Amino acid sequence: MDSVPIRMDRRWLNDFQRHIEEDSGWTTWERFKLALEAADLQRVPDFNTLRCLEHIMGFTPLPHQIETTHRVLEEMRGRAILADEVGLGKTIEAGLILKEYMVRGTVKNALILVPSSLVLQWTRELNQKFQIPAVAQKKEWMWDQYDILVASIDTAKREPHRSKVLSRHYDFLIVDEAHKLKNRRTKNWQFINEVKKKYALLLTATPVQNDLHELYNLVTLLKPGHLGQHAAFSSNYVAGKRKPKNEDQLKEEVQRVMIRNKRSDGHIVFTKRNVQTIPITLSPAERALYDGVSQFVREQYQNGGGNLKSLLSLITLQREVCSSRDAAFLTLFKLFKRGEAGKETLSPEVTSLVELLRSVESQSKVEEAIRLIRSIDDKVIIFTEYRATQDLLLRSLSAQGIYAVPYRGGFARNKKDWMMELFRNRAQVMVATEAGGEGINLQFCHHIINYDLPWNPMRVEQRIGRVHRLGQTHDVSIYNFATRETIEEHIVWLLHEKIDMFRSVIGEVETILEQMELEEDVEQNLMRIMLESQDDEEVKKRLSQLGDRFTSTQREVQVETDRREVLLDGTQPS
Repeated sequence: MDSVPIRMDRRWLNDFQRHIEEDSGWTTWERFKLALEAADLQRVPDFNTLRCLEHIMGFTPLPHQIETTHRVLEEMRGRAILADEVGLGKTIEAGLILKEYMVRGTVKNALILVPSSLVLQWTRELNQKFQIPAVAQKKEWMWDQYDILVASIDTAKREPHRSKVLSRHYDFLIVDEAHKLKNRRTKNWQFINEVKKKYALLLTATPVQNDLHELYNLVTLLKPGHLGQHAAFSSNYVAGKRKPKNEDQLKEEVQRVMIRNKRSDGHIVFTKRNVQTIPITLSPAERALYDGVSQFVREQYQNGGGNLKSLLSLITLQREVCSSRDAAFLTLFKLFKRGEAGKETLSPEVTSLVELLRSVESQSKVEEAIRLIRSIDDKVIIFTEYRATQDLLLRSLSAQGIYAVPYRGGFARNKKDWMMELFRNRAQVMVATEAGGEGINLQFCHHIINYDLPWNPMRVEQRIGRVHRLGQTHDVSIYNFATRETIEEHIVWLLHEKIDMFRSVIGEVETILEQMELEEDVEQNLMRIMLESQDDEEVKKRLSQLGDRFTSTQREVQVETDRREVLLDGTQPS
């Protein structure tokens, strides 16, 4: 093979030597203009200019988010509590601040600690919106290998991860859902306090819930001593558990470390919620099955003495019958009785129910879901409580030529991402179990079907918040399925009519439920009401009393919230 000739172009050398000797002619007018343009692009007019705005993609920050970024950088020196009300974009604000510090070269590594259900969401948003190379922490070795890590706070505080985190100095620390750090005696607070960090952001919509000392604990994580020693803070600023003294002075100190934007400030107008209850009449076979199961549940509960374990399993069976035959099927067979020689036999009561179950050939709720989806002709997310119902809906939709994808908690992170992309770009329907109510953003979807309703108002709000949130440009339609003359109809009445759960963004449901001080959690209270009531009239009466108690507590919480707003930002409540 012939060698390839290599020729060196040395024509530039003579000109270069001449330029050296004469010290002139180094550039041309065209080169000068290019150099001037390059310098102008790199120029920062003043310290207040946000360079990060040149590096974001796919969205435009709102004015209050840009203003928050300015204040954190200029007034708070990178240490702040971001306490915007729910849905105003605290994540966007944190991303802007982090990106600005990275562009300026003052942050090389960062740790973002969030609830486990939000790890993927944070990682995705930092990469896609801010081009920040964040990685979701999965293995121990990753602490040493990546500069920008998003991790679960529960994982980070446990060994061997804890030692890895505490051995490193972070330029930037972000903690989401920071109200979980309100108690300085908890492991969460102590762990965050030990993390070595230069800049830090704490994100929470409720910096004060039950006690002014919660605010003190959060501020101490950011700037120890800012509010004085604990005893001095109590003496100077606390008149009662929730009542401050020397309010003007405390307000001034708080505003040096905290920013709180509110909906009433007019920063953003949320789209409307259109709520509709879809009543569903059971077929004769479905009605016979429901009545049979209801009688069986009541008898078993009375014979079992009403202990909590039997309460949970029995009421679950009754709720499953309202969802689908398939959901109730497996639970029924868990009620097998063992006969002699280890053989499994059904009790006469269960045998009768199985026969009723087999007689159900069509399912009214599924048929209504298909009819509704066809009438919508847009993307829809369906929420169900039960895996068996999810599978049934997927099969039924597929049989009708409707492309649907599942989403549930058991999926690995990459599969969840895959399902989300399929729903965004190809599928019309996502059928989600309760995992779909946490940690995902679905602003591209405008229709929610509550095929089954959870009995906990917090979970209802989480579902709606996946769709009706900042960035949603369309009105959101919410369809609540309610099978007539069943426990499901009672729950829909309580959540929809009595406490207006769907139309108002409460935002502090958790606080309301805490202050109600129920002996059992709200779901267990509802279970007892359903099983102990003698008839539908008593059920509705007791649910009405519970709803009145919720509404009354909500008013009390609002009074406390108004008082707190005056403390946090100095404005009078609207």
